[in-house]
Amino acid sequence: MRLYRVLTLRNCFMTAQLIDGKAIASALKQDLKIATEQRVKAGKRRPGLAVILLGSDAASQVYVGSKRRSCEEIGFKSDSYDLPETSSEADLLTLITQLNEDTTIDGILVQLPLPEHINAEKIIENIAPHKDVDGFHPYNIGRLAQRNPQLRPCTPKGIMTMLKHANISVKGKEAVVVGASNIVGRPMALELLLAGCTTTVCHRMTKDLEFHVRRADILVVAVGKPNFISGEWIKEGAIVLDVGINRLDKGKLVGDVEFDVAREKAAWISPVPGGVGPMTVAALLENTFYAADSLHDQ
Repeated sequence: MRLYRVLTLRNCFMTAQLIDGKAIASALKQDLKIATEQRVKAGKRRPGLAVILLGSDAASQVYVGSKRRSCEEIGFKSDSYDLPETSSEADLLTLITQLNEDTTIDGILVQLPLPEHINAEKIIENIAPHKDVDGFHPYNIGRLAQRNPQLRPCTPKGIMTMLKHANISVKGKEAVVVGASNIVGRPMALELLLAGCTTTVCHRMTKDLEFHVRRADILVVAVGKPNFISGEWIKEGAIVLDVGINRLDKGKLVGDVEFDVAREKAAWISPVPGGVGPMTVAALLENTFYAADSLHDQ
């Protein structure tokens, strides 16, 4: 009885284990670097990624800079196209057509969001599906929906890799995704469904969000609002993946989930920063290598 009480008290004060996306991403990039070197030694070309940035949005410049540095670190060919914000839609489509036909380029990334005068959907749909390393093209989303994925959306792919590296079994679990964007929420639901979860997607029309969050064995939150999900709502022993990255007035970066409270209830949780963010870039690089090695070397 005394031993049981000790164990019970100890469990009451246990905090969640962190899913260290930064460390996992670093290991994945090292594996890609080795694989790239092996390709070159075998007489094959380096995987090539073209990154297109329109305008001078500070956040977009940071994201693009990170992607370009990662390419250089692992030995990919990296082509950069920094266009003025006033570039026309026709100019951008012409560039994409050129890159679609460039046999040294395996992946094309157009940094979002785009200026208001450019139709983002039209741009995405004009990227060749086999070079759509962001995984946003309707062809690639459709393949994921039909349980036959090829180039998978990067953030959901990165999250599934985090779960795998933490040896977390997801089959049969109740999964709740908060946020229904085309970039994260919707493809994340498809990934979890493919992995055998019973999946619920919550959005701005959802009634009683707390009810859905409280029953989640796996919770993925991607809404872009600091501390939007109360830590008190987290189910005991849940797995929490926080996609949000928000800067507070004093400069501190926080996620969409109230971290300090949530980590006292969850079994696993991803930190912000250093969680999902680095995995998104790693997944982009994995997609680029896959495109080169499996789609373009035939």
